[in-house]
Amino acid sequence: MENWSVEQVCNWLKQRNLGELVPKFREEEVSGAALLALNDRMVQQLVKKIGHQAVLMDLIKKYQQQKSGLESLTYCCETASKKFPEVISGKNLKSFFARYKMLQWTSSYALPDFPYDVKCILAEKKCPDHSMRIRIIEFLQADMTKYLEGSLYPNSQQYNIVVNALLQAYPFLDEDGNGFLLWKRALKDRFKYVRRPIEDDEQVLRNKSKFGHRRGQSRKSSFAENKLDGVQEQVEEEPAHLKGSAMDLHIKWLNQEYMKTQRNWEEVDNRMNVTIEIRRKMIRDKAPLKDILRLFPFLRCPYQLFREFQLLTHMDIYKKTVEILEMYSENILSLYVVRNNPINIMLQENLKQHTEEDVLKYMKMTAACLLLPEVFGDDSSLFAAVNEEVKAVTPVLEVKNPFNMNSCEFALYIEREELAQLNDCTMALAALVAAFHVFDIPCPKRIHRTLNFLESLVFEVRNPASLP
Repeated sequence: MENWSVEQVCNWLKQRNLGELVPKFREEEVSGAALLALNDRMVQQLVKKIGHQAVLMDLIKKYQQQKSGLESLTYCCETASKKFPEVISGKNLKSFFARYKMLQWTSSYALPDFPYDVKCILAEKKCPDHSMRIRIIEFLQADMTKYLEGSLYPNSQQYNIVVNALLQAYPFLDEDGNGFLLWKRALKDRFKYVRRPIEDDEQVLRNKSKFGHRRGQSRKSSFAENKLDGVQEQVEEEPAHLKGSAMDLHIKWLNQEYMKTQRNWEEVDNRMNVTIEIRRKMIRDKAPLKDILRLFPFLRCPYQLFREFQLLTHMDIYKKTVEILEMYSENILSLYVVRNNPINIMLQENLKQHTEEDVLKYMKMTAACLLLPEVFGDDSSLFAAVNEEVKAVTPVLEVKNPFNMNSCEFALYIEREELAQLNDCTMALAALVAAFHVFDIPCPKRIHRTLNFLESLVFEVRNPASLP
């Protein structure tokens, strides 16, 4: 990358869906060497959108880390080859580098060789019982730890890769379309169980210390103590006493900033990053939603909801939703099953009143979004309440006058309370999918086919669900 020309950098940006940045990079003559030398301030001057800033800095950071690791590995190989030329040379050196490359956690992850009894069950395509599920999870956890070179802290993308590999190899494990979330949760719980008794592992201690743990403290998990004037929460299985601490100050600052009309969004992003472990722990332990939103009111903002989803999954939910609706809206509207649906009839009546191409496209995407549950035979009341009162307690959309360009309204509801106002159908659909993940809410069976279709496209599984 250091030797890239400006044009090569521009092509690299296009490949990573950052084509909007190309004109500016050409104007400023950003070559490969200049790209790697960019700091935060330079990126902010070059790139206006915060999302693009974050993606660009992350790509540069990952490249530098990969390069640093490869250089370190090369140095070790060269040093070892001088001392033991008969051991590390030729084919052995090649396999050494191949092993390093394999450990980089790409989508080419290969499942471990399961024990004989597990193989028999899987070969018969039988849904495993509880004990057999535990056996599978144990082997996956051990295999991930091996790839992580002993670390017990996989990131969300690594969990996604492993679970996707399992379900692609054995599709029958995807029970009721919820298999991905169930297996991922079981795998995360297994890592948590393995980490719990460890007292002397350097990384475990470093993570515990980071969030305020000191040896000898007792565990607490009561949410009654989670007040703004003294937050006490448990992170990474150990208590972090936060009264008067920096974490408490971060949460107070977020609440004060939320009340302002002009907000410092860059600082909001930073403080939401710092407090994510507290937030995720509350959500995992099923804290009341009102308590979570009282401490972290910015989760009511669609941008922060999407950003939280991206931190958890490394996926841009809004961008993916735009692609899904643009790709599938015409196909959905052409299906026989929706031909006489009231939404489709309403759409056809309103299409006659407009001629602008953008307006027509927007109205069709809105209709396709609202018709998705009908396509899959799901309960539409658990997806969107169109000109009706919201009755579902799980995440659901409230939609008013969907095809009236002057008075249409979209809102996301959870537990029959409004969480966020949304600009359009694309933002509404993205917020709905994100809410299930961000707040760790199980998907109702009567809507799981629709959400499974959307999630399979968002998470880019190799064989995504298709329209009936």
